[in-house]
Parts: sequence; C-alpha cells; structure tokens
Amino acid sequence: MRKITLFLFIVCCTIATSCSDKFLEVQPKAALSNTVLQNKAGINALLIGAYSLLDGWATAEGAYRSYQSSGDNWVYGSVASDDAYKGTIAGDQPPISLIEQGNIQSDNIYFRGKWRGMYDGIARANDVLQNLPMAKDISEAESKQIVAESRFLRGHFHFELKKMYNMVPYIDDKTYSPSDLESTKVPNTEDIWPKINADLQAAYDVLPATQTQKGRVTKWAAAATLAKAYLFQKKYAEAKTLLDAIVASGQYKLMPLYHDNFRAVTNNNAESIFEIEHSVNDGASGGENGNIGATLNYPYGGGGVTTCCGFFQPSQNLVNAFKTDANGLPMLDDFNKEDVKSDQGIESTAAFTPYDGQVDPRLDHTVGRRGIPFLDWGVHPGKLYVRDQAYGGPYSPKKHVMYRSDVGTNTFASNPRLNANNYRMIRYSHVLLWLAEAEIEVGSLEKARDYVNQIRRRAANPDGFVKGTDGKAAANYVIKEYATAWTDKALARKAVQFEQRLEFGMEGHRRFDLVRWGIADVTLNAYYPAEAKKRSYLNGVTFIKGKHEYFPIPLQEILNSQKNGKATLTQNPGY
Repeated sequence: MRKITLFLFIVCCTIATSCSDKFLEVQPKAALSNTVLQNKAGINALLIGAYSLLDGWATAEGAYRSYQSSGDNWVYGSVASDDAYKGTIAGDQPPISLIEQGNIQSDNIYFRGKWRGMYDGIARANDVLQNLPMAKDISEAESKQIVAESRFLRGHFHFELKKMYNMVPYIDDKTYSPSDLESTKVPNTEDIWPKINADLQAAYDVLPATQTQKGRVTKWAAAATLAKAYLFQKKYAEAKTLLDAIVASGQYKLMPLYHDNFRAVTNNNAESIFEIEHSVNDGASGGENGNIGATLNYPYGGGGVTTCCGFFQPSQNLVNAFKTDANGLPMLDDFNKEDVKSDQGIESTAAFTPYDGQVDPRLDHTVGRRGIPFLDWGVHPGKLYVRDQAYGGPYSPKKHVMYRSDVGTNTFASNPRLNANNYRMIRYSHVLLWLAEAEIEVGSLEKARDYVNQIRRRAANPDGFVKGTDGKAAANYVIKEYATAWTDKALARKAVQFEQRLEFGMEGHRRFDLVRWGIADVTLNAYYPAEAKKRSYLNGVTFIKGKHEYFPIPLQEILNSQKNGKATLTQNPGY
C-alpha cells in the first residue's frame, strides 16, 4: 500500500510540474539564501565565518591542505628563511622542499593554497558588507562596528596576499557581483597598499578599544596592523604615530614571563593585541579549529609528545643567533662562526652534554634541543624526537606545542596535535620593536635603545628561564641590556633587526621582515652556503634579488583569470 501511495504522489507531482521548469530551481543543500542571512543572526554568522578564515582553513582536506594556508605562515615566513628547515624526511611534502631550496615555481600547489585561503576570507568579508544593508534588525551603531570588523578582516587578508605576491587584485564588495561570476577577474596591475591602508584606517576609526568577546578585533589591533603595513611601505612617521598611541593607551604590557605568549592557558593575555583563536572539543567533528595549519609540526616519536610528523625544525643558524658575548649582548656579526653544540648523529642512548656557552634564555622557549626540558614533557631526548636527523637536523619546534598538562582540556580528544594554543599574530613586544625601528628612522636612537632594552629586560627575568628538576637554569643563560648610548644609526638598525629575530623566531615573520628591510639577498645568500655544510640539499641555492622578494602568482589562477581568451592576471617578474 505504501508503494502505491508513493507512486501516486510522484505521478501527481510530475503532472503538476510538467509544464514548468520551476521545479528545477532548487536551493543547494547545505547552503543558505541571502534572504535567510539578511538579519542580525545571519549577519553575525557571516562575520564569524570571515573570522574563521584567519587560520587560513575552511574546507575539507583534499589536494589543498590546511598547512598550505596556515595563518602562522610557517612555510613562507620561516622555512623559506634562515630560521627553519622543512624537516621530517626528504620525500614528505616535497612542495615545501622546493620552496626551502629556492626552486620556486608558479605551479607549486602551496602557492595556490595560500592564494585560495586568503581570497576565501576576502569573499566572506565582502558577503557581510553586501548583505548588511538589507538586515533591518541591526542598529546603526551595531552596523558601523560590523562594517569596521569586516573591513579589518578584508584589509588583513589583502595584506597577507600583498606580502606574499606583491601585485595582487584588490576585491571589495563593490567589485564582486553575485550575478556576474567574472566580476572578480580584474587585473593585478594596481598597487593595492592605499586600499589596504583605507580598510585598516576605517576599522581603526570605529572599533572600540576593547571587545566583550575574545577574538574580535579592536581599535588597537587595527592600529597595530596598519602600523605594520606602514612599516612595509617605509612610512615610518605614520607608523610611529599609531604605535605611540597604542603605548599611550596603557592597555597592554609585556607579560613578566616570555613563555606566557606560547601557552593555551595564557591565551589573550595582557601582551596580546591580535590573536588567531584556536579551539578544540567545540563541536567540530575533526577538531579542525585547533591550529590545524601546524598539525605537521610536532616531534615525530620518542614516546613523548606525539608520533607525527617531524616537520618545521629550527635551523642551526637560528640556534647560533641566540649566543651572547661577554657583555650578555647578541653577537651581531659573528654569531655563526661557531656552532652551538648539538647531538647531531648521536643516539639518544649515548651520553651527551649540552652546550655550556652563554645563550639568550629565549633560545629554549623557541627550540627543543637535547638535554633541555621540553615544556613539561621531560628532558628532550634528542634523536628519538626527530624523524631523520641526517636530513632535518637535531632540533624540534616548540612555541606552538601543547603542554602535557593541556592534554584532554586544550587538545582535541583524538589528536593532541590539534590544540587551543592561539597564534599571537601581533603582541605588545611587536609594538615596542616596531617603535624602535621607527625611532631609528625618524626619531631618537636613544628611544630605540630603550624599547629594545624593555624587551631584553623581560627576557632576563630569571623566573622565566627554563629550569631543570633541581630548580636551576637548564643552560648558561646570560642576557643583558644595551648599556652604551646608540649613536650609529646603521648599528642601531642592525641591533633592532637582530632583536626581532630573537623575539619572534619560528613565528612565521622572518622572510617577510628580511624583504621589507631590504636585506633578504645578503642575509640568505650568506646563510645558504654555510648551512649547506650541514644540510646538503641547500648546495647551490641562491636568492635572486629582484625576483625572490615575492612568490609567483599561482599558474592556475592566471589560467582561471581569462576573459575573452586573455588572462587578466600578470605574472611577477622573473617567473
């Protein structure tokens, strides 16, 4: 009887629709029409969707993976610099190996992964702005703040693209038309800095100094991001004005302990200005909100932290940079003449005594090395934590790694590599060191020295030293302030740039900083031949000035940009 009834229902439906095509007009499953979203709840959902792209990831893993577009830029900012190796083994994720080795081609899937992630974020911000005017249950004040948050996010995503590829299309809510799928096929011939600046300025002008919901951007997040953009443009006076305002607000301070910037239990602390929020056990079935972009970057084995995957290993060059001289200061010019002792080639069962020379205490909050406590997991065992020491070196990454005490609370139930340790994209220490940069160029060298000394004073706090089970410092930590007045601008500039490397090592900033400082070619072409003595795959690698400052526009995006048989996107010089 049920079958007959069902058959009659189908026939009736067929008759009712046989003279009309309206039955074909079906909304896609798992999609909402604009009219459903044009209200307060819908707009907030769209805005949260835009925020969710800050970590670079939104879709199921396939050919495009989370680590290609990770918000911390570990591949493009660190592995593509002198801070880190790809690590693991030669045959795992070969597209990263190509980037590390300077074999940079436009068909590398990683470049398209980053491009897609950022333009997905831009599209979501524009969705908010296009639908907002039709939402009638939102007050004028709320509307202004929603616009400001959306424009901040759009500015941020374009900023990420700008520093990666330089000449990229700027897509705003006026450019994209839902009824014209080719509306975003616009040339990349325009320098988009003015439009990035305008988005960030609009956000700064409207956003409140604080937000009740953690993770929503504030006036000072916009100010810091705009100041950073100005530094990339060498507009030091404009950057200084904004950075001075952040300091004058009194809202932020350096945390007493350096490592509090890298713990889930101290997320959104007094030093944090702009964080990418990570969460776990929040209903996402795969734990994908838990810093999925860094999921490869954990010790490989050893019965400790995890069993996967051994990527993102600190370079010997970075480790050497943490050595200090007799005055407790960085060895700006000759830090790489002699290596900090490592356990390269030594089995974990064999005896090993760690380096006993003077080092900056931030070393052991940045790098995992044999004989030094690895967070609260016990002493780093060396080779047991490394997948292939001969290929990737003896060191492990550390800043993003969860503590043992986080497991089960700040880690995903079935995969502790997915965790709630936020990525601090901008913190107060950035503001102070950026101010030091600006003061050197348009202000006072002595003010610059004071800002750097504030950073070093915090690092010198013995309460923040990594300690052994006996409560004593785990290594010979010696760090002091610059006691002599700065009178040489070039030397001051070098000191500030070096301090930024020490403070932000392994945080995805290094290559972009080298490029904006105009020293990428000199620095990396000194790094490659020296490091090649340890990592033979770096033999013959060269940074080509005038080409490698930026990555290539992804080939597939150029092909997809065609209108009337002609590409609207132009490739970067040299590719």
